[in-house]
Amino acid sequence: HLKRNEAQNKSYVSRGQDAGTQEAVLDYRLLGLGERYAFLEVVLHTGRHHQIRAQLSHIGCIIRGDLKYGAPRSNPDGSIHLHSRSMEFIHPVRREPLTIVAPPPADPLWDAMLHASGKQT
Repeated sequence: HLKRNEAQNKSYVSRGQDAGTQEAVLDYRLLGLGERYAFLEVVLHTGRHHQIRAQLSHIGCIIRGDLKYGAPRSNPDGSIHLHSRSMEFIHPVRREPLTIVAPPPADPLWDAMLHASGKQT
């Protein structure tokens, strides 16, 4: 469960179904491992505020550059290393499944992790 703190624009993992919490479910799997970073695939089953960031931080797997959730330093451009690789939904008019896939940004760390995992861009 996650509880949102609007004043901080941050979400926190809760031990249970406390007042104001929402169920937050995701699956993840390790795709590659470098000297200092892990390359994960995350599948969301719920879409809560900062869900991936909060849940990964809670287990000690802080996203590179994510100062809000515990990274020691930011990325030079202020981004975090979190990328929506694909989205699937039902087309609102045709009522058919639609999948959109996007390559990660050009970046040496993304490139190294993709290479190490055998994934293509």
